[in-house]
Amino acid sequence: MSIAYLGLESLRQIRNARSMIFTLAVPLVMLVAFGGSFGGSGQVDPVTKLPWIAVTTIQVAGYGGMMAALSLAFNIVTERSIGWNRQLRLTPLSGTGYLVSKLVTSMLMALVSIVVIFSVSGILFHSSLPLGNWLTAGLGLWLGVIPFALIGILIGQFAKPEYAQPLFMAVFMGMAVLGGLWIPLQIFPAWVANVAQIVPSYWLNRIGQMGAHQNGDILSPALVLLGWTVVLAAFIVWRYRRDAARS
Repeated sequence: MSIAYLGLESLRQIRNARSMIFTLAVPLVMLVAFGGSFGGSGQVDPVTKLPWIAVTTIQVAGYGGMMAALSLAFNIVTERSIGWNRQLRLTPLSGTGYLVSKLVTSMLMALVSIVVIFSVSGILFHSSLPLGNWLTAGLGLWLGVIPFALIGILIGQFAKPEYAQPLFMAVFMGMAVLGGLWIPLQIFPAWVANVAQIVPSYWLNRIGQMGAHQNGDILSPALVLLGWTVVLAAFIVWRYRRDAARS
């Protein structure tokens, strides 16, 4: 039952035109625009010591992966509003199977976004970064979006349909800006960078950069994102059990 539901969820996401636009089309436009401006000349970012095109690609891929993971919220809000989640509780599908299926589906969409963005960047801009470094950065970004999928589930569990869109945009835009996924944080005042270290998107960007280095401190961002994952997962399970008990 869980495998069948996972297949249905995956097909539904692939057919969702709006989701595909925001997780693929928008990041690709950003990559071409910013990559052409900063990445075509082979310049190196003085802060990260990475080629500018690598920094830009990691930021854009983080944006796409985060969007794919957070977009899960809309599906859950819709299902709750029409009572579909209550119907699923009458089937052999367990609560764990339901939540894991949602998580896996969002991770698959994030993987597609990251792979496409990295591939297009390599084809268009020919970065000098070795392939192994790209693979490590991509894997770090992909695993790093797990907390954002859990945040998407939380929004879906709590938000009413009329508030889902503004809540999603507030969370997403705040994460994107503070994570340095739109604009490098070094152009902001120092206090902004200090505040940014509270949010997981900052560490998503960092784990991608450290993966691209392969000799950086990748453990710190990994542990922070793992901490977010554990706390969010525990809260989601508590919320789901409470919701199921009331139903």
